[in-house]
Amino acid sequence: MKILNKNRRPLTTISAYLGFLFFIAILFCGNSAIAQSVQASIDSSSIKIGEQITYQINVQSDPDAMVVFPEGETFSPLELVESPEPDTIKDQNGYRLLKEYFLTQFDSGQYVIPRQEVLIRDQKFYTDSISVEVRDVVVDTTKQKLYPIKPSVEVSGGLQIPDWVWWLLAIALVAAVVGWLIIRGRKKRNEEKELPPYEQAMAELHQLDESNLLEKRNIKEYYSQLSFSARKFLDRKIYDRGLESTTGELIRYLEAEKDSGHLNLSEKTIEDFRIILERADLAKFANNKPDVITAKEDRSRTQQIIEGLRESVPEPTEEELLQDEAYQSELERKRKRRRIIFGVLAVIMILGIGITTLIVTKGFTYVKDTYLGHPTKELLEGDWIRSEYGNPSVAITTPRVLKRGEMNLPDEAKSNMLGAETFSYGSLLSNFYVTVNTIQFKGEVKFDMKKAIDGIYSVLEQQGATNIVMKQEDFTTVGGAKGMKVFGTLDAKNPVTGQSIPNEYAILNFAEQGGFEQVIVVFNADDQYARELSERIINSVELNTNQEE
Repeated sequence: MKILNKNRRPLTTISAYLGFLFFIAILFCGNSAIAQSVQASIDSSSIKIGEQITYQINVQSDPDAMVVFPEGETFSPLELVESPEPDTIKDQNGYRLLKEYFLTQFDSGQYVIPRQEVLIRDQKFYTDSISVEVRDVVVDTTKQKLYPIKPSVEVSGGLQIPDWVWWLLAIALVAAVVGWLIIRGRKKRNEEKELPPYEQAMAELHQLDESNLLEKRNIKEYYSQLSFSARKFLDRKIYDRGLESTTGELIRYLEAEKDSGHLNLSEKTIEDFRIILERADLAKFANNKPDVITAKEDRSRTQQIIEGLRESVPEPTEEELLQDEAYQSELERKRKRRRIIFGVLAVIMILGIGITTLIVTKGFTYVKDTYLGHPTKELLEGDWIRSEYGNPSVAITTPRVLKRGEMNLPDEAKSNMLGAETFSYGSLLSNFYVTVNTIQFKGEVKFDMKKAIDGIYSVLEQQGATNIVMKQEDFTTVGGAKGMKVFGTLDAKNPVTGQSIPNEYAILNFAEQGGFEQVIVVFNADDQYARELSERIINSVELNTNQEE
């Protein structure tokens, strides 16, 4: 029994030990499974400069496991472009996390994406490093045309205000000015329609009677209007300072005029006027309130005072009437002149606002060329003509008909030709110049295009051109005719001023139908409209391939 017991104890101990080893084995196997599930891959191992690689990390883990993916500059020497959020996918083995990175590189060469560290349950796992090739972009210069560097363009910064805002402000300003002029003119017309002094004073007294100021016990306002009517009549008829003088000054003036014989006033009229003015001053400034009966009596006295003042003025003589008529005519003439001046100023103001608005929205050059005129702009926006010139004929669209000229050629060259013609418009000293030259050879003549193009430089020099820069490229018309385009820059010297004019040129050369066709366009480099003219003409050139030889 003891042996059995002894045997049992060792069996139990071995079983427990094996169970522990099994548990440890499960743990290690579990860790091994997780480690093997961290995998990295890319969608392409070879890219061009600037293209992107999709780098993926695939992690198999439990749903409650915390997984931390790499971020930042860990992919150097490749650059990280974008790092979207990881996707979680459930499959038979649990949960699978898929993390994508978009990488790129702008220098060619062989690069290695280093191992990336992934944390799972605070344990570090590493992906394998991956090699990537970044290739150069090969440019076929025989197919890809090379062009000169374009000039820099100034870009205005800051807040850009829309054009419609400027137009709205301009319209509002013009409307305000016109409204002010209308209101001011209406006000002046109302002033001009004012009644004569006596009739105006009687009308104001009548309005005072109908105002009900006495019934409302508004004595202060009543006496204010009453005294103002008398003062205004005196101001307009006799004394031009009647409204601004004090009571004492007015009375002293009337007494002085009476004593000098200029006014035929009674002492009673002057005394009544003094009493009414003083009573009005007390009502306005001392808040004194006479009774209603006294106020009505003062109203009657005021009318008598105005009539007395009216009768005190001697009747004007015929000479005075004529002077007054001349004075009134002069006033009317001045008023008309002021109206004309105001009208002209209003028109100038409106034109100024409109022109300023156009300059702000469109630019000074546009306004100047559009409204003051520009020779090449008028050609560009005018009617264009499409014609055929020479033999073999060249079809071309131009703003003006080309005029036939004479082509100076040596006699030995003429011996191999059936004919030579030239048609042109403008000159090298103008903003724009175009020429069409055609030559028809006798029989089968092998024309040397390269030699003809090499001779262009000397021909331009003979025409007075300097600082010639020449480039060339193949050219094909819309109809499929193939030729050679020679283009570049040159300076033309003005023989009068001696000024050097910078020009650009383009020369199309064709050897078709047993002949030689040439189109020359020269334009001022500083003239944008001439540049558009040149481009439009060059693009319109076509050879008449159906012509019978």
